Formats: sequence, structure tokens, C-alpha cells
Amino acid sequence: MKVLKFGGSSVANSENIKKVLDIISKASKSQKVAVVVSAFGKTTNNLLAGATEALEDIESAKKTLNSIKEVHFEVIDHLIIKNIKEVDKEVTYLFDRLASIYSGIFLLQELSDKTLAKVSSFGERLSSYIIANAAKELFDANHKESRDLVITNDDYLNAQVNFKATNKNIISFFKENKHQVTILGGFISSNIEGETTTLGRGGSDFTASIYAAALNADELQIWTDVSGMYTANPRVVKQAYPISEISYEEAMELSHFGAKVLYPPTIQPALRKEIPIRIKNTFDPESAGTLICKHPENGNEVKGISHIEDISLITLEGGGMIGIPGFSKRLFETLSLQKINVVFITQASSEHSICVGVYENDAKKAKELLDETFSIEIDRKKIKPIIVENDLAIIAVVGESMKNHQGLSGQMFSALGRNNVNIRAIAQGSSEKNISAVINKYNAKKALNILHEQFFEERTKQLNLFVTGVGNVGERFLAQLHQQKKFLKENLKLNIRVIGIANSRKMAFDNHGIDLNNWKEALENGEPTTLALFYQKVKEANHRNSVFIDNTANQQVSEVYESYLRDSISVVTCNKIACASSFDNYKTLKHVSRKYNASFLFETNVGAGLPIIDTLKNLINSGDRVQKIQAVLSGSLNFVFNNFNENSTFHDVVAAAQKEGYTEPDPKIDLSGVDVARKILILARESGYQLELEDIANNAFLPEDSLKTDTNDTFYASLTKNEAHFQNIFKEANDKECRLKYVAEFVDGKANVGLQHIPSDHPFYNLEGSDNIVLFFTDRYPENPLIIKGAGAGADVTASGIFADVIRIANK
Repeated sequence: MKVLKFGGSSVANSENIKKVLDIISKASKSQKVAVVVSAFGKTTNNLLAGATEALEDIESAKKTLNSIKEVHFEVIDHLIIKNIKEVDKEVTYLFDRLASIYSGIFLLQELSDKTLAKVSSFGERLSSYIIANAAKELFDANHKESRDLVITNDDYLNAQVNFKATNKNIISFFKENKHQVTILGGFISSNIEGETTTLGRGGSDFTASIYAAALNADELQIWTDVSGMYTANPRVVKQAYPISEISYEEAMELSHFGAKVLYPPTIQPALRKEIPIRIKNTFDPESAGTLICKHPENGNEVKGISHIEDISLITLEGGGMIGIPGFSKRLFETLSLQKINVVFITQASSEHSICVGVYENDAKKAKELLDETFSIEIDRKKIKPIIVENDLAIIAVVGESMKNHQGLSGQMFSALGRNNVNIRAIAQGSSEKNISAVINKYNAKKALNILHEQFFEERTKQLNLFVTGVGNVGERFLAQLHQQKKFLKENLKLNIRVIGIANSRKMAFDNHGIDLNNWKEALENGEPTTLALFYQKVKEANHRNSVFIDNTANQQVSEVYESYLRDSISVVTCNKIACASSFDNYKTLKHVSRKYNASFLFETNVGAGLPIIDTLKNLINSGDRVQKIQAVLSGSLNFVFNNFNENSTFHDVVAAAQKEGYTEPDPKIDLSGVDVARKILILARESGYQLELEDIANNAFLPEDSLKTDTNDTFYASLTKNEAHFQNIFKEANDKECRLKYVAEFVDGKANVGLQHIPSDHPFYNLEGSDNIVLFFTDRYPENPLIIKGAGAGADVTASGIFADVIRIANK
């Protein structure tokens, strides 16, 4: 025999009930079936709301009752044909009884527990009667009142079952019952006097478990609106999936910590008899669901992750507790007497403190009670006044096999720490079935996704990007990311999502990832950009593995890096301003990056996509020391001087460089030497030297009036005006059979930048197009330098450098 239980969502309307009847019909073909049903969706809540309304306004209560009545008669009209008169008569009688009870509540102005139990019982009395009569028209079925079988004490709203009497009644009834299917109401029961009682929260599951245990059922099936117990709440963790098999203890742990498919106390009768419990989906009956049994097949050592929100942490601490027995007893006794449930306990081995977690709505009352209980010790300064922390959540990692695997708790806390999730308290039982931690509830969703990725998606890592600047470089970066998305997933097991994008006018966000086919449209329909609001939205999104990407050359954007890093949000930037700002700011960003475990990567600050900074870091980290650096670091200036000659104008060559995307938006930054000075400054700093931008000698070749311009138009006009000056520079080098290169040098702790005549035997002479070249002279490379050479400017190569930094973060 099997026992099937269908919850409120499964029987919410006639269409759903048809699905339920089809499931019952198939299940009953091979064996007898007992079916326990809940009230139609939301009926119990509406019945109780009507009862409360009846105290104040009987007409309002009657309206509520009529709406409930309409729902039930609509189901009757859709499902019952043969016996409709009898069913209409019985259901009308039950609603008349309810109306009389509501009138009594109004007249007596009393709503006792006994009356509440009676009112709430009508949901299951009605649903089980209607569904049984609909079933009779399709297969061999009958209806039985659970109040005749399940006997309890006199606690009307949370009744305790008299199992001896109940089991006797159930066994006796089913022994005589000849029908293939018996349909019963869940949740409802009665005391020895025959008065209606109810079984409290999860009562219908409890009823089904009682029947399964009494009848030694082959299996108890709980039919609901999800396909089993999931590895995490699928509404919070999109990648969560059903657990195929799980032990009773694991199911209890997950249910205690918020998995709402089961209510832990309700499965105890079936658990004691070791009856398998299967969680199934009414709306996807072919899905295997989750089997809860004594010996599940081994799977992942971690079976699931769950959480409870709205928790408060209460701390009792003080030196006066050490070595003195009785503090714990008094604490728990005080809370127990006031029916305050403790959901989390941890105590320091020094006995200096005890922390307990309670539901937030009990916290204020708990503090008042405990302050009173320990008032003498508090007055004598033996312990501190009770400390309460609110707005917390408990996350729990559950798995019976965790005890056989080393390092799981380390993985848990490391993963949370990497993403700036602070842990307030930790608890782990000696059985090691559960590791629990208390965190800020603001971080609960993020923590669940982090842990799910850690334990269930280890082969695929998700990065969440927030991109500012979608001009030349930014647009190419998004295009490269879109092009490589499939490759990254298949080959690097990396899922990169763009959550937010912004330009100087608009910004757009999508917490599920912006469609990179239509990002321009999303941005155009976005909201006005402010740096503060963009940062706030990144924080509020609170995604794991978040990365802020700066594709601008904007100083204000560079000034927000520290805020992101302090929130453990990595920063990737091609903007040189931050790293070339004051040395104190540069060091602060580096320090904050290390402290908050957030990457700060700026490979594209020097050489666009060339691995110059990464190579330099590897040299320094391996113990090498830089003696001298010689470099051509401006792709734009190299392009300009490779293409400028007596047959061209300086104005036209610079304009071409800007059109190709080789220069900054303001080309004067490149041609003034400031950009190159910033780059050699960054390399000197990465080599371990303390320099400021002002320390770098800049031998500018631009005339003074060009340097003083304040718009691109006036700058270009000054180039035309000074064409003779530029031709003279070219002629002087050409006469010496040299080429013009803008060279950066760092030697003996000093740096300079300027235009130089490069002879034909120098490594810089044949540097073509917009290429960069860097020569590192170090302790290991004193005579023949380490040379890095390649394209050093352009949107595509700069975007690829940004992309490479993102991959570095993913591989961290």
C-alpha cells in the first residue's frame, strides 16, 4: 500500500485536481492507495481571516465566506456530474454551519482556540469530500473523515497525537475497507470527546506520515509544486537542481534550515518505521523527485544548502561565567518557559560567552527576559547586559557524508571570505551532518550562490561584470566577450555575465545578465548615470565574484576604485590615472586589494594587450631586481612618427591616429608625453620604487601654444600653425639617418621621457606601426635585456588586455 499526500497548490483549482486524480488513478492500478489532501489553496488562511473579521464586522466575514464558497462550487461544477445533487447539498450544509459559527463569534465576541480549530477544519473537510466524490466517478474510491481516526489531546491548535488510539483506529478501518482508493483530509483530528482539533503547522504532511506508519506503507509520497528537495532554494539559486536521494537525517536538517518542502516534525512517524518518503511534483509527475530513505545511494558529500532569514543573535558573555555551572541552564530555561524557540547555539570553550539564535520577532522579548534573569550578575559586573544583533540569517551546509571528507568547512569559509561575506558565529555538531554560520541577511542570497557554486558547480565559475565606458575599447570588449561566451563555458568552465553597463549619459542593469546582442538598446533605455548610483546598484546587486571594469580615461571614475575594493569587488582598468596618481593612493589601492581579497588589475595601463606588467610582476615575485627600463610605450606616438615625413602634415597624421583609436580621446595627453610619463611611472612603481609623476623629466616636443590649448579643435589648429616646427624635428633626425621614437627610460631610480633619434642598429629602429617595445635590464638579464614587443595601441588589443585580466581573476 502507498500513501499519497497532495498539498494546497496541488488542489488549488479544478484543473489541478484533474491532474491529482490522474496520478491517483495510475497509482491505484497495482495496489491500494490512501490519499491525504490539504484544503484548496489559501482556503485555511481565508477561513481564519473570516473568523477574525467576524469579531468586528459580520457582513465582511460573510463576504469572505461567500468568496470561499464560490471557489468550492466552481470545482464541483467542473468535476462532478453523477452525484452533483448530493454533493451540493452536503457542501451547502457545511457552509451553513460555517456561517452559524461566524455569527456566534460576532454575537459572543469571542474567538477561542476551540473555535479557531473548528473553523480551520472546514478546509480539509470540504476538499476531501469534494475530491472523493470526483474520484468516485473515475475509479473505485471512498471518503473517510480523519477526525474519526486521528485522536489527540485537548490542545486544539497544535494537538498531540494519541498514537495508541490512532493506530488502532486506522488499522481497524483499513482492514475492513474494501475500496481501492480512500481519500482523507489532512491536518484535522479530534480529541477523546469528539471535539475537533488540528495538528498545527505542516499538519497534512503529519497526517499522511501517521497513516503511512500505522499501515506500514511501502512508500509515502508527498506531492507538491516542485520536483523534490533541491540542492538550494531554486528561487534564490537559479542553478539549483533536485536531489535524487537523501537520508532522513539530511532531509530533517535541510527542512529545519528553511527548505520548505517538508516540516521536520511531520515525518517522524514514517522515519521511525523507516518508510521511504518520495517528494514528487504534481505538475511534472514523470520527474523522479527526491527519495528520502535510510540508506540513500552515495552522491555529493554535501547534499544541500539552506538558510533561515530574520534571525537575531543573542549573546551572554562575561568573565563571571567561567567555571560557574548553571548559566546555560538558566538561559535556555528562561527562553523555554516563554516558548521562545532557539534555532542556533554556539559556546566558546573558555565558557566566556554563549550565543543563541532566535527569530527576530522574539528578540526584544528574549532580551528583556534574560536581562531580568541575570540582573544580579549584570549589576555586579560579572556579565555584560544581554547583546542582541538583528538583521541576520543562518546558512547551513548539510550532508551526512561530510564527516568522511576533510576540508569541507575550510572550503565553505574560504569561499565566503573571498566574497566579503562576514561570519558572525559558527556551529557544527559532532555528527558533522551540518555546518551552520550566522551572517548578515543582506548577504544571504549571495552566500547561497557562492556555496552552491563551491559544492555543486565546481566545474563552472560565474563572474559578474559591471562595465563603465562602452566607447571604442568598451564596445570591443563587449563584442569579444559575446564572441567567446560559448568557448569560455566549454573550455574554461567559465560563465561571464555583464550585469551593469554605463556610459557618461545612461546606465542599465539586469541581475540575470544583459543580453549582449541588444546591450546598446538596453543602455539607451536605461536611467541617467551617476557614479554614486552606479556604485550603489553594484553593492545592492551583491553578486558573488563581482568585477568592476573601467574602460574610460576619467579621473572621477578612477577615484571610486577604493570603494569597490573595500566591498571585495575586483577592479580591472585601462585607465592609468589611479596608478599614476600620488604614490600614497597607489599604495592604498594595492593594500586595500590585498586586505579585502579583491583583485586590482591594470595590465592595459602599459602596452595595451601586451603582458608587460604581468611579466614584470613575475620577475619581481621570483626575486629578480630591475636595473634599467628602456621603452617605447606610446603606440599613438609610434604610429605618428612612423607615418610622419616631408610628404605629410603632422596635423593629418595625428588625426589619422585618433581615427584609428590609437590616441586617448584628448590626443594632447599622448603628444604631450604625459601618457608615456604615467606608463614609465607605473613600471617603476611595480619594480618596487617610490616615485611621483612630478619626479619624471618630460622633454616635450610640442610647442608651448599647443600645450596650452584646452579643446581638441584648438589643439589641431595649433598643430597646423606649427607645421614648420614638426618638419624641422623630422629633418634633423632624417639627416642623421635616424628615426624618431618617443622613449621612456628608468635607471638608477630616476625616469625621463622624450623624443630621441634612434640609429639603425638600435632595437627600437624597426618598431613599426603602433607597436610598443620594452627592454628590462635586471640582475638576471644584465646585458641582453628581456624584450617584450608587439601592438601597443588600438581598441581591439586594449579590449583583449582587459579580457585577459578578467580571465586572470577567474583563474585566481
